[in-house]
Amino acid sequence: MSAALYAGLMSGTSLDGIDAVLVDFSGAQARVIATAYAPFDASLRAELLLLQTPGHDELARASLAANALAEAYGTQVRALLRGAGVTAQAVRAIGAHGQTVRHRPDLGVTIQLNNAALLAELTGIDVIADFRSRDVAAGGQGAPIAPAFHRAYFGASGRSRIVLNIGGIANATILPETGRVFGFDTGPGNVLMDLWAMRHLGVAYDADGTFAASGRSDADLLLRLLEEPFFALPAPKSTGRDLFNAAWLDERLASHRASPANVQATLLSLTVASVANAVASAGAQEVFVCGGGAHNQTLMQHLAAALAPARVETTEALGIPADWVEAVAFAWLAQEHCAGRPIDLMGITGARANRLLGCRYPA
Repeated sequence: MSAALYAGLMSGTSLDGIDAVLVDFSGAQARVIATAYAPFDASLRAELLLLQTPGHDELARASLAANALAEAYGTQVRALLRGAGVTAQAVRAIGAHGQTVRHRPDLGVTIQLNNAALLAELTGIDVIADFRSRDVAAGGQGAPIAPAFHRAYFGASGRSRIVLNIGGIANATILPETGRVFGFDTGPGNVLMDLWAMRHLGVAYDADGTFAASGRSDADLLLRLLEEPFFALPAPKSTGRDLFNAAWLDERLASHRASPANVQATLLSLTVASVANAVASAGAQEVFVCGGGAHNQTLMQHLAAALAPARVETTEALGIPADWVEAVAFAWLAQEHCAGRPIDLMGITGARANRLLGCRYPA
């Protein structure tokens, strides 16, 4: 069984912490056998946020942050092994996403901070990392790449479905009854709502969307936000904090007066509207949501209304809890790399051909 055990590590745009999973791929479906989560140390999170934009001595600071991230990853891997009662030798490889600090595929650039060599030393397990750069080199967007996993494990259902990941950025995977699977970033997921909640409530996120629910969406402001050219771009497309950040939001609020609660409600409406507009032509019968947004009950209610008559629920219904889908995806990508199987992202990122993703750092 050991050859089928892979670990997956994910720290996403929301910068809330590290999701870690240990997955058994020996059966027809991925089986999660252990999970671990830890929030980022406050100083590391603050540094990772600062590194999203150019700053003083950023090359040295980025290297030090990558080391700290690898050490935090190593701690999570050890927690997984303890939870599963297995040794490092039982795990074939770790798929480690790293922390995205730049994403400009239009310039041929995507940067995920990580020190995969250090992680391999700390864990004694092969590490597969740097998944996105080969896709960008092949003319792709480099994101999203989780749709390849969604196709493998959630596709071929005989029904038209969408897998909607709502992390900091939202992305959709369109799984039609027949034909090519495609996927793309739809725009902000939680990133702007989290920013506004921190600014006005001093909390990392709007739990259950209660702050948004206390306000009213401002139709004029929503239209102004939806004028962002990204939303009108055809797929394939991807985005990140390079675009959707505090400066972007403040520029659009500068000439618009609204209460903090009404802004939060409007930001939730922006996530819902940008998703609904992006997937309107898919005609999906069912939508499965994963990522942190799946826990925002206000967001889920608004999505259900906007995407009706499609049935909206979380990926728990498909066998993988919403919190762990992306980490499982990177465990799967590590497996595919070890098996030497190129990934088809042509209909997702726009890569010119299938490519083997990731680089291997032997234990």
